[in-house]
Amino acid sequence: MLKLIHLPAFEDNYIWMLADTECGVALAVDPGDAQPVEAKLHEQQWQLGCILITHHHPDHTGGVAALAKRYHPQIIAPDDPRIGYASQRVEDGETVDIDKLQVQAQVLAVPGHTLSHVAYHLNEWLFCGDTLFSLGCGRLFEGTPTQMLSSLDSIRALSTTTLICAAHEYTLANARFALSVDPDNTDLQNRYAAVMRCRHEGLPSLPVTLGSEICCNPFLRVDAPAVQAWCAQHEPQPQTRIDRFALLRQAKDHFRG
Repeated sequence: MLKLIHLPAFEDNYIWMLADTECGVALAVDPGDAQPVEAKLHEQQWQLGCILITHHHPDHTGGVAALAKRYHPQIIAPDDPRIGYASQRVEDGETVDIDKLQVQAQVLAVPGHTLSHVAYHLNEWLFCGDTLFSLGCGRLFEGTPTQMLSSLDSIRALSTTTLICAAHEYTLANARFALSVDPDNTDLQNRYAAVMRCRHEGLPSLPVTLGSEICCNPFLRVDAPAVQAWCAQHEPQPQTRIDRFALLRQAKDHFRG
């Protein structure tokens, strides 16, 4: 049975690990820093069997070289020359075998934050990097609103019981923006209160079910009447759903709540 572990890194990153505690083998997702991973492996006396990389940004890849040198894991990454040390390059729709844990992951191309960004759907977990956050989504550093909305639509089509394992603890800040868009959403109000409690106790706000995100996250709700009404207030011209997403993303970029 696999155990999910979150390792805080930097100011607000999470490095996710899945460990087969019986055989003592683990995988790490987006290890921007090798130290937390090595500390956990040493503490539990586990081996590192695999690294999954979602995109090329240094806070997601900075620890890969050291971990590769020490543990020689299988390293799965998108086909992007900016990512070194990959032993296997993957594309949308592929199923990859994670040999040492005897599990498979489905690859989803999710461009928007970066052009080559991928997510990995493994059992009930989705490791989505910086594409989908709890109550938010990633900034568009390389992609377009059309690409990012399509990526979010792909994620939204998964089972509502899917557990979203995003790479940053941004939920409280995202919640404040979401409430400015959709203040009467009782699901969102309840989610905000729950996140406030768990963060006060030093607990992570993740993972969260996709079903909760569909009810609460404005970036997954561009077709909801409340979100459409908010967009119409800010831009009265007729809008497509891509226009609405772009307006939301631009507003979030400048939000100081």
